Amino acid sequence: MQQKRGYRFSLDAVLLGALATLRSGERVIDLGTGCGIVVLWLACRFRDCSFTGVELQPALARLAEQNARLNGLADRVQIVQADMRGVAQHFPTAAFEVVVSNPPYRPLKAGRLNPDTEKAIARHELAGSLGTVAHAAAYLLPHGGRLYLIYPAWRLVSLCGILRTHGLEPKTLRFIHSRATAPASLIWLEARKHSREALQILPPLTIYDECGQYTSEAQACFDL
Repeated sequence: MQQKRGYRFSLDAVLLGALATLRSGERVIDLGTGCGIVVLWLACRFRDCSFTGVELQPALARLAEQNARLNGLADRVQIVQADMRGVAQHFPTAAFEVVVSNPPYRPLKAGRLNPDTEKAIARHELAGSLGTVAHAAAYLLPHGGRLYLIYPAWRLVSLCGILRTHGLEPKTLRFIHSRATAPASLIWLEARKHSREALQILPPLTIYDECGQYTSEAQACFDL
């Protein structure tokens, strides 16, 4: 469930939940969980892991809790209504093996600010930036812990720079294209805390074929 108006999740969130890989028994936290789509997706894929979603906006946090109950996942999905800038007040350091996030990507001075408050906070760096996510992830992860992100391709340079500043080394990168002939619009990235430099670039993921239908690989992202 999500609002008819206000912030609504998009394909970005589905791809984040579909492409991340977890190990048995891992503890996973989603920073900026919205209505909970990413943790719900992951909880359906990995049934022996536990999940926490952190959401600043109370209405979205309530929706996420409701969605966890409706999907029978409340025993493994916890929602915390909190500001990710204050994760140290809610969790001990190194409390999670994996952090996932689809962070706000538009700097405050880049483009028109959305008049809808939910959308503005989710898309613009109003209540948290990429640096906020990186700082929180570095606190929450142990040595070797993993961070999975979906982010606009045009901000790749900033993304890698900010992550490395916080001790999070980019390890695996995948470019996402709407069509095979189009430039990459998104990137999916795995970073690890205090890891050595060694970046692997995977084959690109193309969403639509020449007829405007989902490619077989994109369609597979919807299969649980």
